[in-house]
Amino acid sequence: MSEVIKVGMADMAVCSGDDAVTTLGLGSCIGIAIRDPGTGIGGLVHIMLPDSKEIRNNVNRPKFADTGIEDLVDAIVKKGGHRNRLVAKIAGGAQMFSINSNNDAIRVGERNALASKKKLSEMKIPLLAEDTGKNYGRTVIFYPKTGDYVIRSVGKPEKTI
Repeated sequence: MSEVIKVGMADMAVCSGDDAVTTLGLGSCIGIAIRDPGTGIGGLVHIMLPDSKEIRNNVNRPKFADTGIEDLVDAIVKKGGHRNRLVAKIAGGAQMFSINSNNDAIRVGERNALASKKKLSEMKIPLLAEDTGKNYGRTVIFYPKTGDYVIRSVGKPEKTI
C-alpha cells in the first residue's frame, strides 16, 4: 500500500515506488520536487527563505533554497538516485499580500522562486515545469515514480505539472 509522506515547513522527505510526498499551504514558500526518472526515487523540500547566508546561526538547512536543494539532492543520491539524471519542478512563491512594493522583505515569494531556479541551474538540474507567483496558496503532492506534481488551490481547478 502506498504512503503519502507529509513534509512540514522547512522540512524535506524522499521516497520511491508508489509513495508520494506532500506539503500543505505553500504561500510565499516554494515546494521543490526533484526526482531521478530512471529509478523513480525523488523527494520534496519546503523552503521558506532564499539564502542561508542572510540569517545568522541557521541550523535548519531545508529552510533555505540554497542548502535545502543541496540536501534534497544528497538524500536522493543516498537512496539510490543518479545525480546526472535529476530533474525538478517547483510550485509556490506567491505574493500573499496585495501591497505593491519594491521592498524585498515583502517580495519573499518572488525571491524564493528566483533563488530556487538559480540553485537548480547552478547544480545543472533541469527545471521541467513551475507554478509560481500569483496571489494564492498551494498544496502540492509529488509522485516521484511518475513525475506528476499535483497542485491544489482554493477556488482553482486542480492541475498537474
